Amino acid sequence: MDRAAKSELVGALNAAFKATSVVVVAHYSGLTVAQMQTLRRQTKHAGASVKVTKNRLAKIALDGTDVASIAPLLKGPTVIVSSSDPVAAPKVAIDFAKAHEKFVILGGAMGKTALNADGVKALASLPSLDELRARIVGLIQAPATKLAQLVNAPAAKVARVVQAYAAKGEAA
Repeated sequence: MDRAAKSELVGALNAAFKATSVVVVAHYSGLTVAQMQTLRRQTKHAGASVKVTKNRLAKIALDGTDVASIAPLLKGPTVIVSSSDPVAAPKVAIDFAKAHEKFVILGGAMGKTALNADGVKALASLPSLDELRARIVGLIQAPATKLAQLVNAPAAKVARVVQAYAAKGEAA
């Protein structure tokens, strides 16, 4: 790779690191090409991205970004999974690691906060942004539904009492 291509790659990586909110670093040694393609498909489907680059170039690209704390993790054959959604990249990485024992999560970063492997697992256990939005909509709709039930309940109770007296009067 010549210098121009390297500087272009470093610039592209730097822009990608600045645009992401969470980064996960993992070792991928021993995975087949088909397994890596599966990882790429899963991350793309989740709205994340996967990058395999030279560690030295990635360390240069990390300068001046919020996720610069992952630099010590870049040793050996590493893959970088990143996303702008704070839960997407960790969730995909953890799911893939459960299915493939050769995919070992080293750690990551969320903004300026460095994460170890347990921190990435904790982040992956959180609900996604879409799930949180659905819960909020459900919470907003629930009081309106309960209010409508409360407004209708007294009328229904009165009708049942009148019906009971009518039935009692007919029986007597």
